[in-house]
Amino acid sequence: MSYPDTYYRRTMTDPAERSALKGREECDTVIVGGGLAGLTTALQLARAGQSVIVLEAESVGFGASGRNGGFVGAGYATGSDEIARIAGKEAARKLHMMSIEGMDFVRDTIRELAIDDARPIPGIMSVLRYDDAADLKAYADGLRRDYGYELEFMERDRVRSVLKSERYFQALRDGRAFHMHPLNYLRAVAREIERLGGRIFEGSPARSVDLDGAQKRVATAGGEVFARHVVFTTGGYTGALLGALKRAFLPIATYVMVSEEAPDMIASAIATSDAIGDNRRAGDYYRVIDGGKRLLWGGRITTRAASTEALVKELRAEMVGTYPQLAGLKTELAWSGLMSYARHLMPQIGKMRDGVWYCTAFGGHGLNTTAIGGKVIAEGILGETERYKLFEPFGLVWAGGLAGLAVAQLTYWKLQAQDWWRERAA
Repeated sequence: MSYPDTYYRRTMTDPAERSALKGREECDTVIVGGGLAGLTTALQLARAGQSVIVLEAESVGFGASGRNGGFVGAGYATGSDEIARIAGKEAARKLHMMSIEGMDFVRDTIRELAIDDARPIPGIMSVLRYDDAADLKAYADGLRRDYGYELEFMERDRVRSVLKSERYFQALRDGRAFHMHPLNYLRAVAREIERLGGRIFEGSPARSVDLDGAQKRVATAGGEVFARHVVFTTGGYTGALLGALKRAFLPIATYVMVSEEAPDMIASAIATSDAIGDNRRAGDYYRVIDGGKRLLWGGRITTRAASTEALVKELRAEMVGTYPQLAGLKTELAWSGLMSYARHLMPQIGKMRDGVWYCTAFGGHGLNTTAIGGKVIAEGILGETERYKLFEPFGLVWAGGLAGLAVAQLTYWKLQAQDWWRERAA
């Protein structure tokens, strides 16, 4: 099994391995990529009675889908005002409602399939690192007015009663959002696809494609699949197979660490089961896991190869700067993973040509947007809706290649500096 050494890999409850593709296969739809986007698409198509094949280069959930922070909440990497500017106010409203639908889809799937080992826990807090109650209340009021979505406002004293840090001020708590074990969720979805008759091949990277004509062809080292529809869902691990797709987003690395077991020390700092994200544009995210025994802490992004050890030092500095009482908390495990970001920071979901679809580039918000992305692509293939067209204003725009990576890194450093100054000016 090809997974990196992560907390999710160590606590994975389903050890099943799948064979590689061999020989010729035919189906209605072939999906390239066995992450959350690909498997959600496959699940919905299999539920509708289509024959489906998923080709995964490594193991199901190998990429960002199986090694992320585990946060499932509404929204996109792009803010609602920017979405409205590009797509219009009504489209922005529909897109936000779809992001809520994606979050609910994951929750409903956990319940319907009885995925107990996904370990869903309700509650995500977004916390300010400067004093600005008025703006935070105005934002919550806007969500309530425009989308009927309720967030709970938390005053500073209440925040600090559960997050024992002088860095924090007010917060918004989303009780409808939740956090979970993403790899166990994903592997349960894979089992359901197979139960419905779908086939999943691991260790089967796509080597070539022929997308002309009614029958599409996807070839691996060991075989080939012929299908009426092809869906590309490869995220940050996309190769050069489809140039227009690879050029349209940047692979961005992020980092996660997990602590030793130290429930008493962790409780001295964090007295909530909610997942936490701060409001910085280059912020941290974290949550207690294993019933409060360990702390999972993520953050930092790079566009270049970076030492995980060096980045963990930076993460630890952030953790201890926020919670000095955790200075003695040891890091037991750390890893990185590649996300994919488009220039406009919106997911890239749509139809490239007849029978050729894509669903990728979720900008670090994949646990809800992969779900809605997979749903609308499946609806498009089945001819049920054309909801995927809502994402057309955010199409396959060239991301800038190497220059784009350099600009993205400089932008991240700029955001870090702005966050630093903003906190100190507050």
